[in-house]
Amino acid sequence: MAFNPQQINPNDLNPNIGLGISIPFSNPGIFSSTYNTNEAVKNNLINYFLTNPGELPLNPTFGAGLRNYLFEQSNDNTFSNIESFVNQKIKLYFPMIKIKKLDVLSSPSNPNSIIINLQYYVVNSNVNGTVTFNFSL
Repeated sequence: MAFNPQQINPNDLNPNIGLGISIPFSNPGIFSSTYNTNEAVKNNLINYFLTNPGELPLNPTFGAGLRNYLFEQSNDNTFSNIESFVNQKIKLYFPMIKIKKLDVLSSPSNPNSIIINLQYYVVNSNVNGTVTFNFSL
């Protein structure tokens, strides 16, 4: 009997099924699709954290609103608040995603910037990755 078996999304086994849309939108004229769960989860996190609540008319509660922290002072208290905010949002809206490491810091070359580096994994799967958000004035 196996313990902690890895679950593979059946859509990952079929390379002809698109699971989402890749961010950023860099293809000319059309959207590029994502074809595996790892890319889809990463793009879902990016989309959620860079969207402000109220930005989508048909889903006004969608979005984390990380840009609200852009004009806060860059200090340890603000970084601690951002860290707890990100932890809370992931636990609430992405319950299958667990955080490996979360770093919130300022760039040495630009003290008016906030860099959020999130390393994560999806429970009972082989999906893991890193997302970096860089906000600067």
